[in-house]
Amino acid sequence: MALHFVANRPDPALLSLPWSTPLEDWTDDYVVPLPRGLSRHVVRIVRLGPRTYAVKETVDEIAFREYRLLRDLQRLGLPAVVSQGVVTGRVDAAGEELPAALLTEHLQFSLPYRSLFAHGLDADNVPSLIDALVVLLVRLHLENFFWGDVSLSNVLFRRNAGGFAAYLVDAETGELRSSLSPQMREYDLTIATENVFAELLDLQASGSLDEHAHALEIARSISERYDALWAELTDVEEFSAEEMWRIEQRIERLNELGFDVDELDIVTDLGGDQVRIQPKVVELGHHCRELQALTGINAEDGQARRLLNDIASFTAHYDLGREDKTLVANRWLTRIWEPLVAMIPADQRGKLPPAEFFHEVLVHRWYLSERAGHEVNIFDTARDYIANVLPSRPDEALTTPPS
Repeated sequence: MALHFVANRPDPALLSLPWSTPLEDWTDDYVVPLPRGLSRHVVRIVRLGPRTYAVKETVDEIAFREYRLLRDLQRLGLPAVVSQGVVTGRVDAAGEELPAALLTEHLQFSLPYRSLFAHGLDADNVPSLIDALVVLLVRLHLENFFWGDVSLSNVLFRRNAGGFAAYLVDAETGELRSSLSPQMREYDLTIATENVFAELLDLQASGSLDEHAHALEIARSISERYDALWAELTDVEEFSAEEMWRIEQRIERLNELGFDVDELDIVTDLGGDQVRIQPKVVELGHHCRELQALTGINAEDGQARRLLNDIASFTAHYDLGREDKTLVANRWLTRIWEPLVAMIPADQRGKLPPAEFFHEVLVHRWYLSERAGHEVNIFDTARDYIANVLPSRPDEALTTPPS
């Protein structure tokens, strides 16, 4: 049987992998010791030159379905791992057929939830994980994606200004539909509650989570948090014609949550006395897009918001409010951001992405300033953070980003 590759961006190095060997028998010559979540399938993470992939064994039909579904999610701009390809026609040395393999790109600076707890996450951080899972689920539902197996295990987490951003990593049970009924959304919420409850109990049983943490209460909070966010993003709002300011207020509230309103449905009654508004198309990434437009920096939305606030502080400190925002942002880049990021030692650049490092330095400055009784210089803060905090942080990137 001939080996068959289907890939959206062919990497010739993939041909060098030992496809005639069962995935569970791949050696350290190919596999890198990166944390991976629980899976019903055999999964290995491999590095080929500058690229890193997750390889999952499954049956042909499911591999192709998930490959195409992940590509659809990528086209929609949704947070999910990027599918790279499918390998079929595998046989071992004895001529026996081997499962198909689905390849996805490794999401740098991401970790499965179990690794986060192994790295010191505690019960106080669990609500942030739940919030990230809820935001992911809402975003998927807004695009009529039915998940079918919502759980912490099927997500990778990236740090996001002290919180987390969640990315879908397993779409095997998912389905993009023309519309998503309330019953299907409710089913996903039920599955999420059951799975997260079980996962939290498992963490407690292993000693990774405080046994006094209220696992059931945390799991049940998923529906409450989901309903609140869904309502803010989709609910109809009615008011009198004299309260047109409420349109801008609704948009500002969504911006505060990190969402842009791409389409707003506005209807007035025959007399023009009553106004009815409903967001029709919303998209997370308000702060990301604003920061990228100003500076070219790519960051998670919470990180972007933190950096934008620092640019605003820089603007006020140097009384630059009357200058062009792009010029001010460029000054901030050259005077603050670039020198600060350049301070990260080369052997510690795998600890945190630059935007999260910047956020943590800002938090550290607050502690140092409180202790000193005056504001500590940000570069002095960075030196103290690099000397006393950063070395104890675990590496969260497989490869050190280029300098």
